[in-house]
Amino acid sequence: MSTLNLGILAHVDAGKTSLTERLLFTAGVIDEIGSVDDGSTQTDSLTLERRRGITIKSAVVSFVVGDTTVNLIDTPGHPDFIAEVERVLGVLDGAVLVISAVEGVQAQTRVLMRTLRRLRIPTLIFVNKIDRTGARYEQVLRGIAEKLSPSVIAMGSATGLGTRDALPVPYGAGDAAFTSGLAELLADHDDALLAAYVDDAAALPYHRLREELATHTGRALVHPVYFGSAITGAGVDALMAGIKELLPRAGGDPEGPVSGTVFKMERGPAGEKIAYVRMFSGTVRTRDLLRFHRTAQSDTASDTANQAPDEEDKVTAISVFDRGSAVRRASVSAGRIGKLWGLGDIRIGDEIGIPRTTHAERRFFSPPTLETVVVPCRAADKGALHSALTQLAEQDPLINLRQDPIRREISVSLYGEVQKEVIQATLLDEFGVDVTFRETTTICVERPAGSGAAVEIMGKDPNPFLATVGLRVDPAPVGSGVEFRLEVELGSMPYAFMKAVEDTVKESLRQGIHGWQVTDCVVTMTHSGYAPRQSHSHGVFDKSMSSTGGDFRHLTPLVLMSALERAGTTVYEPMHRFRLDLPADALGAVLPVLGRLRAVPRTSAANGSSYLLEGEIPAARVHELEQRLPTLTSGEGVLEASFDHYQAVRDTIPARPRTDHNPLNRKQYLLHVVRRV
Repeated sequence: MSTLNLGILAHVDAGKTSLTERLLFTAGVIDEIGSVDDGSTQTDSLTLERRRGITIKSAVVSFVVGDTTVNLIDTPGHPDFIAEVERVLGVLDGAVLVISAVEGVQAQTRVLMRTLRRLRIPTLIFVNKIDRTGARYEQVLRGIAEKLSPSVIAMGSATGLGTRDALPVPYGAGDAAFTSGLAELLADHDDALLAAYVDDAAALPYHRLREELATHTGRALVHPVYFGSAITGAGVDALMAGIKELLPRAGGDPEGPVSGTVFKMERGPAGEKIAYVRMFSGTVRTRDLLRFHRTAQSDTASDTANQAPDEEDKVTAISVFDRGSAVRRASVSAGRIGKLWGLGDIRIGDEIGIPRTTHAERRFFSPPTLETVVVPCRAADKGALHSALTQLAEQDPLINLRQDPIRREISVSLYGEVQKEVIQATLLDEFGVDVTFRETTTICVERPAGSGAAVEIMGKDPNPFLATVGLRVDPAPVGSGVEFRLEVELGSMPYAFMKAVEDTVKESLRQGIHGWQVTDCVVTMTHSGYAPRQSHSHGVFDKSMSSTGGDFRHLTPLVLMSALERAGTTVYEPMHRFRLDLPADALGAVLPVLGRLRAVPRTSAANGSSYLLEGEIPAARVHELEQRLPTLTSGEGVLEASFDHYQAVRDTIPARPRTDHNPLNRKQYLLHVVRRV
């Protein structure tokens, strides 16, 4: 039996979880359809998901259609949880993008479709809620073609829109307009088909058009559009048939070398780690000693990935998904999704066996640009809070835990304010830790403004360490991250000391002059020196006369910060590109607000009674614009915003040090660094 790993994606409230329930019901996996409002769905299992009626964590279920096992992954629709979607995209064979027939194409819909097209993931589009008041056909179809992709083809029309009797009417071989439109669309992507169509359009048999539709859909060139209702079940049979006919099956050789990706983590009843792995090649069996490769997570979009050493653990148990639930099996093979027990050190994003991609290649969306300090309501809970957040970071590495060693406070990264509520509820419900949050701030970065160098020579004041270290900091191209180079001979001192300098440089740059991570720079080691191993006449090693790794770990941060201060750094704040669709008569009220929020419109265009503005806005001001927009536009304004780049903080604004950063305490911070490295 073949396998299809299928993602269900949508803007929040478009109905993808309801569609998941309907697909499971249609396939005979469940006897009763759960309700999002009642908190009784198969995939929204978290207490907060049931209470809020939104998907927060991706969930996997399965069903069988024909001779294919479909592993269906329900993903969050709220933009605050886009990291969950990102992890799923890399393991999909195909996707269904759900759109509301009432709201049409929404902001998150556009973000998702852009990414699906860029990754060339075969995608069907399901227009849901045709039974709801305000449902539209032509307008939604036109919006899909204009805003998502021109290469779409409606697989049917719809009758009774906006009523409980709404039904899709599928097109067939006898619908001349459909077959003609399908032939023209396919011919746009296929020269041979174009030649045949030009010679005699009527000579193209319908079965060939359907075969070509499957081929082009499988290559992510064409996107069939289905209309229906997940609540009433209308159109779901046609969608199921489309999934079976048009989406490609998982590939991979079960006998080949082991290769897979961890895309989800959870904890079992006893607190044990459970890793969700998509297998691309090979077979993993119980009791296998499994090697997995880790690529260090990045704090900023421009930071380069640092390769971490491979880890090994023994697989103690395996489950695979079959007809709705996970069942124990002795192995999991290429193409399947398995739950693996026993891998105590594994994390989300790890590659098992032979790595397929780097961390940078798996970064599909922008990184989080906000952060907040998490404060326990009871001082005695500080230790428990750190332990709990560490476990949460295993399930979502992008929350990027950061502990300030001076103030002893913990910060987490955020995509938006809703994440605060989720983190707060999770900490209380699962760990019994009640917390509050400080004001949300943006995550800035620092880049060197020029070049600077410093050196400390062994045996010369004020250097108290048995080490010589010279470093030069130079600016590097935007997006290049941090690069460490040598201008000294590799054999000029033991490799362990060289490595101690390199590791300490990268760790120290997590907090620059203004407290932000320093990126896009080249750090070059210009001087080196050490005291060779010395011992007394009776052969006992004398540490006071010999260099150790600690000497270099202690000295490097001091030299690096001196070089960085001479180079100077500029603080850059995250900027979002926004797209604002609003009534034309609201333009006069919106423009002054955009000015006060430091938004800069770049393009504008009138479109009938509406107006479209595109431009840039500081990430720190997006939430305020979202809050004010409904009042300014009588609820008709639509905002789409996503991270675009970092921009130097304007001269009229303070250099914006990190709120918990005290330059006077930098030495204390550096001492903390050397203890960690």
